[in-house]
Amino acid sequence: MDSKTIDMYKNFRIDERNSAFTYRSLAEMQKDARIAEVYNRMAAVEIKHAEKWEELLTEAGVGFKPFVPEWRTKVLIWLARKLGPELILPSLQAKEKTGVASYARVGMARGMAMQEQSHGMLLDQIKKTNNGGMEGSSLALMEGRHRSTGGNALRAAVLGANDGLVSNLSLVMGVAGAAVDNKGILIAGMAGLLAGAASMALGEWLSVQSSRELYANQIKIETEEIDQAPEEEAEELALIYEARGAPVDQARQMAAQILSNRDSAVDVMAREELGIDPEELGGSAWTAAITSFVLFAIGAIIPVAPFIFLTGNQAILVAIILSTIGLFLIGTAITLFTGRSVLYSGSRMMIFGLLAAAITFGIGRLIGISLAG
Repeated sequence: MDSKTIDMYKNFRIDERNSAFTYRSLAEMQKDARIAEVYNRMAAVEIKHAEKWEELLTEAGVGFKPFVPEWRTKVLIWLARKLGPELILPSLQAKEKTGVASYARVGMARGMAMQEQSHGMLLDQIKKTNNGGMEGSSLALMEGRHRSTGGNALRAAVLGANDGLVSNLSLVMGVAGAAVDNKGILIAGMAGLLAGAASMALGEWLSVQSSRELYANQIKIETEEIDQAPEEEAEELALIYEARGAPVDQARQMAAQILSNRDSAVDVMAREELGIDPEELGGSAWTAAITSFVLFAIGAIIPVAPFIFLTGNQAILVAIILSTIGLFLIGTAITLFTGRSVLYSGSRMMIFGLLAAAITFGIGRLIGISLAG
């Protein structure tokens, strides 16, 4: 075992011990016995991980010091005691995500990575409740938590149209500022539309396709875990149900029933532990690409269209008027996510978009004058 691997294993061991120490401390603070049990069992999993790294280090003849909590761990626990456990849950979630990323690079730690991801989801469930506890009635309400993609799709649609409008308005105004003739402005605008839309579509396709491949690989790993260690997977699933408020016995019974059927077990574990819908895997990459292309093009065509029918300053004026209206409407659509007033969001979007266009128009004018001189 080389020195780099030794250092990596030691760091893994310390991280797991600190996590276990934190979860045990949170369990002691927790008034809800069910959530306290969840924390204790999460700590047990982290200790099991740490013991695995200690075993590998021992086999390699490498010694290690007795565990002492790091200062960061002590500070987090102090804050939790003084201000409430909820305060440190986001930090713990971030740490679990880091653990997933670190273990994903180590072939033998794939199972640990999945468990770290599961812990992150458990913390998210706990964080959503008041005082770190979860009422039993929340269980049914949270069954549909993976069906919340509509808002994200609408947000992507608004932002895609906004990108097309602002970028192409700036391009058209920059070219117009350089005193290029109507034909040149139209060609530049259409080129910007096609290039931008194609770039957006390709980026969206790569993003969604990469996510699909990642999800497929995670489900494959989860399937292997179910085949090789069904008891541990049942424990993880029971923990999730307990975190939602199900009694310990009921949670274990539900987990055992689900794990009794391999096909349904893979489906449920993918949804509950990984947050993945096996039937969709994040959606169609081609649908996302085409949608992104169309939405960008819709926004980008607005400042270009007047130059198809008009020329000169008249075309520029109409392009600015149409773009101003478009920017304001997009700004009002954003209020769906921000909750701000229509006038505020619409005006803000309009001002920023027109400011960007004015800057590129000025730069274009300077370049045009310089070239003419």
